[in-house]
Amino acid sequence: MNEITELNILWTNDNIMTSEKMVFMYAINAKKNNWWDKVTIIIWGAPAKLVSENKDIQALINEAQSQGVIITACKACSDQLGVTDILEELNIEVKYWGKPLTEILKSKEKLITV
Repeated sequence: MNEITELNILWTNDNIMTSEKMVFMYAINAKKNNWWDKVTIIIWGAPAKLVSENKDIQALINEAQSQGVIITACKACSDQLGVTDILEELNIEVKYWGKPLTEILKSKEKLITV
């Protein structure tokens, strides 16, 4: 049996405490402790604006990236919120996520939605 070793975290909630105490705490520790081989945080909607404005969240993104967590964002959302350039400056991959998310949902990949 093949063990699933990749985790995707769909981050849709711009609550700072949830961002700090769930999204980043788990993602960083998951990589640091080798709970998952690959961890990806997908920024979707309101968190894109939060990331563009909040230095503490930006520091957590930097820490997560330094641990090997992949940070990516929905381009449609970031374009609509006017923050695409800022996200890209933070070394966040910005791309259209509709089809890739659908593929994750139809597959056996692991997805946490926050």
